[in-house]
Amino acid sequence: MYQREQLVGVWHRSEDLGKQQFSEIAELTEDGRFVFTFYTYNLEGKLLSQISEFGDWGLVADIHFTITNSEIEHDSEYQADRTNADNYHAYRVLELTTKQFTYEHIVSGDKFTLQRVSKSDNPC
Repeated sequence: MYQREQLVGVWHRSEDLGKQQFSEIAELTEDGRFVFTFYTYNLEGKLLSQISEFGDWGLVADIHFTITNSEIEHDSEYQADRTNADNYHAYRVLELTTKQFTYEHIVSGDKFTLQRVSKSDNPC
């Protein structure tokens, strides 16, 4: 059984996409809100895109869930379509320690591993 408080904080993951690099910063607050910021860079390190999602999150037993409420892309904010199923996600927690969070999307089976960081260590 995992405790909700274990997820509160700032998490990071990076991925090599071949011709691009991808990075995510996930900030999960104690009051159940989240900000996920996704960065895409070219191989020279130039920022190609930055998208931030805002919403609500929770953890029940080993199920982590998110509900996206809005998104900022190119300095424009968009409200999420609450009728769109793509704004609701559920994940099975595979590992959650003070330093690492691994989870699997219940529908797609995609697995993700994030490392805990502090805001002063923000890699982006």
